[in-house]
Amino acid sequence: MKVTRIFGAPSTRGMTLAALVLLVLFASPAASQTAPGPPAAGATALAKVSDWVLRSTEAGRETDLLVILERQADLSPAAVLPSRGEKGRFVRDALLATAAATQGPLIERLTQLGARYQSFFIVNAIAVTGNRSLVLELAARPDVARVEGNPRVRVPLPRPDMTFPPPLRPDAVEPGISYSRAPQVWALGYTGQGIVAGGQDTGYQWDHPALKSAYRGWNGSTASHDYNWHDSIHSSAGSCGQNATAPCDDHGHGTHTMGTVAGLSGTNQIGMAPGAKWIGCRNMDNGNGTPATYLECFQFFLAPYPVGGSPSQGDPAKAPDVTNNSWGCPTSEGCSWSTLQAALAAQRAAGIFTAVSAGNEGSGCSTVSDPPAIYDDSFSVGALNTE
Repeated sequence: MKVTRIFGAPSTRGMTLAALVLLVLFASPAASQTAPGPPAAGATALAKVSDWVLRSTEAGRETDLLVILERQADLSPAAVLPSRGEKGRFVRDALLATAAATQGPLIERLTQLGARYQSFFIVNAIAVTGNRSLVLELAARPDVARVEGNPRVRVPLPRPDMTFPPPLRPDAVEPGISYSRAPQVWALGYTGQGIVAGGQDTGYQWDHPALKSAYRGWNGSTASHDYNWHDSIHSSAGSCGQNATAPCDDHGHGTHTMGTVAGLSGTNQIGMAPGAKWIGCRNMDNGNGTPATYLECFQFFLAPYPVGGSPSQGDPAKAPDVTNNSWGCPTSEGCSWSTLQAALAAQRAAGIFTAVSAGNEGSGCSTVSDPPAIYDDSFSVGALNTE
């Protein structure tokens, strides 16, 4: 049973209650007048396609898809490996090997069709754009487990005040940090020293006075963003552009949440772990995220690589110890229950602790309903209403 721990947390987006994805059944008229037999090929294919994808490809329309392959890597041997370094290397290698062994025929077909696609390995999946005809062709393949949506949807995130110093800044421990009893832990000598936190959000203002000294890419005189920053936004007209080579935040939410993780400004204790270092990945374009951008950041954290590089250059030894994910992925964004599940399972198998937003809605137990907060492999954090 999943237990949601509730304590003071970063400001998180409100999360709507997700509806169950409908299973579409299809049978030919002729079959209904004959003796029962095996389902028609069309029925088998349609059963693999999410309802969101079927609606989005009506009337000849194209949409963005996530094609999840049938074969997924077996990561269970990582559990008996003695060190986190060994776990990380095994998980990365197993995932890459599975993708390399299985994606070739599907990529070859997509290339023949001239379809745009992006390959992933943290979940054995391919993002592609296509119409209903392509959807049914992909779903009919025996190497495809399911076809899900990958829409670009506006995430209703609060926009924090980025003024520095903040208005009426107290030279003391912030209330949420105090409520969680973090100062008592600090008094025992644990401030997060030696720990690296990875955040995926709207981006980060790495040189913000409360964050700069904790950024792993800053050595006190120069900055290096290799292995410390990745931008999963590859098309944008916003202020950060696309494929940003240095940490950038076009919204402010990511900078705010990282402040709650590791922020420190003089005697103003902003962050939960002021002794920790941090690295970042942008998974939203001015508040617009997709399942694919979320997956890309999870994949980067598993084995970070240089700016402008590729996952093949990833180094599991540079992976963060914990990731902060202050966002949700409801059905309205095309996420089914299992869309991101394998990515979080891979992080856990690699020894990475995954903290996620539970959302700011719900009146009691069992009211957290959206990925990734609902997974057993995540540590869900809820907000407090103290008014």
